[in-house]
Amino acid sequence: MEAVQRLVGLRREGRSGEAHALLVEAAYWPAARFPLLAAELQRAGLGADWATLLWEAASLPADRLVGAADALVAAGRTADGEQILRQGVARPAGEIGEAVLALAAEGRRREISALLDAYVRVRTPEEAARSVAADPQQLVPLLLEAAQGASDECHWDLVHALRVAGFSA
Repeated sequence: MEAVQRLVGLRREGRSGEAHALLVEAAYWPAARFPLLAAELQRAGLGADWATLLWEAASLPADRLVGAADALVAAGRTADGEQILRQGVARPAGEIGEAVLALAAEGRRREISALLDAYVRVRTPEEAARSVAADPQQLVPLLLEAAQGASDECHWDLVHALRVAGFSA
């Protein structure tokens, strides 16, 4: 893969800023390229660059984030797919809520499920409760469904956090 060869050359020449710029650019490539890129980076001894690329990709818009995670899981890189989702849900609660609403408007139920599943597993119930502010009527049921899928304890903790935050659960 040409990009990996360029990256090897940049690393060899000590041009880390340009190498990082290439990784940022690669984060926006089509999701289907991620598994091949991962394999090529590992083969070239650039595992740290793969970790950087995953970190950069975590800031992708929610639909692209889930697409990248799906491509990695489908290629047998489940840990990488889970990692990118965990990192991706570290964004502010309001952004998560807006992202879910945008996905819902497009009928992208599976992406909503993947995003919220990671979200309720990584964030505190109080943080998760804050994500429903944009449209509680639509977001509360989706969030509760994700929490129930995670565990009974997660579900009950979220119900309590929603009630404390003033949202009926």
